[in-house]
Amino acid sequence: MDSVDLQVLKSAAEWVKSGHRVVMATVVKTWGSAPRPIGALTAIRDDGMVVGSVSGGCVEDDMILRVRNRELVQDKPATTQYGVSAEEATRFGLPCGGTLELVLEPLSADSGIDQLLAHVERHELVKRTLNMKTGRASIEPAVNADQLTFDGEKFVTIHGPRWRLLIIGAGQLSKYLAQMGQALDYNVIVCDPREEYTEGWDVPGTELKRGMPDDVVSELNLDGHSAVVTLTHDPKLDDLALIEALKSPAFYVGAIGSRKNNESRRKRLAEFDLSAAEIDRLHGPVGLKLGAKTPPEIAIAILAEMTAVKNDAQIPQIIEKPKATVAGCAVTT
Repeated sequence: MDSVDLQVLKSAAEWVKSGHRVVMATVVKTWGSAPRPIGALTAIRDDGMVVGSVSGGCVEDDMILRVRNRELVQDKPATTQYGVSAEEATRFGLPCGGTLELVLEPLSADSGIDQLLAHVERHELVKRTLNMKTGRASIEPAVNADQLTFDGEKFVTIHGPRWRLLIIGAGQLSKYLAQMGQALDYNVIVCDPREEYTEGWDVPGTELKRGMPDDVVSELNLDGHSAVVTLTHDPKLDDLALIEALKSPAFYVGAIGSRKNNESRRKRLAEFDLSAAEIDRLHGPVGLKLGAKTPPEIAIAILAEMTAVKNDAQIPQIIEKPKATVAGCAVTT
């Protein structure tokens, strides 16, 4: 789940334990453009403290006032809408004519927020079902295909790591990519059968696998919420992972290396049972063209490209700088 929304749950749980009255709001439907996606959270304490966001800020301001005055919601969950008219949309900072529908939940011991957090912190994907009539919530395992649903009586939300990143290789670059990947809410798995690399792996929160890359890719049963990036520079390891990953539904498969090395890699992959369309799915050289040189910069370039692919965003090619000139002649380095 989004790290911002995870912080909302953590803060809300702490406030409830401290004896505060807390109202949690979740976006369940939008019309027109929306600042935050469906499922976004905010929690408001009885004294006006707020964490998270469901809009550009004006909606939160109104809710803070209403929570302070005990006007927003009492003992049971309810729904509310903002921006039904063009006038209200402008007032609350929403696009003209837009509408935002929220489920409002007064939190209590029956809300099960502590239990939900325990599952999420164990990297488990779960769904929480809120009974709108009783205010009671239940938690059970979920699958990636599950979605937020609301029928007026039951409100189902999905929590936990919905996206996975498999990194082949446990070197220096992999550490930066793993750390940044976790910041973007990926469940990070690192695979490297080389003892000299795995012994030095020290990134908390990641899962380390020492098996052969092709076996690990098969074991993980990659889906459309999975990404694979190979970083060993060793064809004996990287190619094994790519052969399996390119046949999977993984939304992103990338390989580090120069353009020349990647051209050679594509020729090698064509010798196996991969179609031309499957090989074309390979992002290599991996990452956006940001002029990255250092491991942290390369990690940023990789995650930037992954984010663009995940969000189906079209990224224009970076414009090359004009070549420098010396004494009227172009420098062709």
